[in-house]
Amino acid sequence: MDQNFSIVSLVLGASTVVQFVLALLMAVSLASWTVIFRKYFAIKSARLKTNDFEQEFWSGTSLNDLYQAAINSARQGSPLQRIFASGMREFLKLRERHLDSTTLVDGSRRAMRAAFQREMDAIEANLSFLASVASVSPYVGLFGTVWGIMHAFVGLSNLQQVTLATVAPGIAEALVATAIGLFAAIPAVIAYNFFARDIDRLSIRFDSFTEEFSNILQRQVAPHPGQGAAAPSAGPSTRPMGAH
Repeated sequence: MDQNFSIVSLVLGASTVVQFVLALLMAVSLASWTVIFRKYFAIKSARLKTNDFEQEFWSGTSLNDLYQAAINSARQGSPLQRIFASGMREFLKLRERHLDSTTLVDGSRRAMRAAFQREMDAIEANLSFLASVASVSPYVGLFGTVWGIMHAFVGLSNLQQVTLATVAPGIAEALVATAIGLFAAIPAVIAYNFFARDIDRLSIRFDSFTEEFSNILQRQVAPHPGQGAAAPSAGPSTRPMGAH
């Protein structure tokens, strides 16, 4: 292949505007790949930690022990663990005020909902950037291509005889912009769809846990005949119905 038609030669021979477009697209592509790798490991970590916490939660460990572990792990724990800690913390605060069982559970559920939203905001961070890259990059590349073709034809207007050999380099330079635009957009599209699916699954798991834990608290504090509201106990009470 003629060296003049290598990617580097085409980029170096392109007009200033096309070179700027190419530099912008390469920078966007690099930022996109950075977000992709960080998001991949962040979601994978959240999923694995959530699996570990759910297994421990339904194993019969006492709520107090789980709450203490959640406090000790702080930000290093699972997103689901932090949701649980928020609900348990609010429950314990309200219980000290000797409120009725309905108020206790509703307050705990609201606290978990707020924590759920914070965790989802953190997990979804930079996802909109990938969506923007996926939708905008092809058009930016197309702009560079159109500009490059215009520049090539303006240069050809001064020639007495136009052949394919004189047209090809200018057109090839312009088409590089479209190729780079697609190179930036395609991975962003694939990654966005992949991450959106995983995030939706985590969201469903968090939402389901919030309702299940609220039901556990409701059963724990619901007054039995001849008794008042009980404090949340440990062990089998944290297991779902029918669990062994």
